Amino acid sequence: MTLTALHPAVCVRELVKRFADTTALAGVSFDLRRGEVLGLLGPNGAGKTTTLHVLLGLVKPTSGSVQLLGADPFEDRETALRQVGFTSPEALMDWRLTLRENLRVYAGLYGARKGAVENVLEIFELGPQAREKFGNLSLGQQMRAGLARALLHDPAILVLDEPTASLDPDIADKTRKLLLRLRRERGLSILYTSHNMAEVEEVCDRVLFLHLGRVVAEGTPLAVSQRVLGSESLDAAAMEAVFLRISRGGLA
Repeated sequence: MTLTALHPAVCVRELVKRFADTTALAGVSFDLRRGEVLGLLGPNGAGKTTTLHVLLGLVKPTSGSVQLLGADPFEDRETALRQVGFTSPEALMDWRLTLRENLRVYAGLYGARKGAVENVLEIFELGPQAREKFGNLSLGQQMRAGLARALLHDPAILVLDEPTASLDPDIADKTRKLLLRLRRERGLSILYTSHNMAEVEEVCDRVLFLHLGRVVAEGTPLAVSQRVLGSESLDAAAMEAVFLRISRGGLA
């Protein structure tokens, strides 16, 4: 399929996923627009991880469709995933290899351009740790290494699952600002999960709340806050209140 600017970065339609007697997703639909940061939010068990796994072609849906830049990750996996970068606290690298060796392995797998490894090491200020074994890095350094890996092949879409988990406040702030700068410079489309509502308010253009496998609220952070709380202003406390209201099933 020819990829054109007419396609959203991610298009999800009526996504259903059942595991035995459990329905993890019950008809989820949304778009990630080009150049947008969309927050995929909700309590544990809401369906966020299942949604991400379907997008990445790791879990096949029971029904519904997914397209990444117009390509289906199950019918045309290589085309669909070629321009997607992913990181998660669980997506670790080989603990026995150095950070540079790990990145070189992934650069080869991704077909990254020459110099990509040194470029991402510089971007994420990981040069001093390049010769360290991955298993000897701190949790925060491992998280930044995961982000570096996700950007190795200049993807058009970033799928970021809790990208600032384990980072201290200073490095987390630098990471958020860096991601927003890269979004502006490269036109990245970013799907972003986080339980940090201050972070969500800072980085996300729109938010999508899941609860029990369904979309229960969608829009800009301010619009969602107005709908759920009747609030005319937006701050981290308001987004936290929205999260709690939805998590506790108090949204009609």
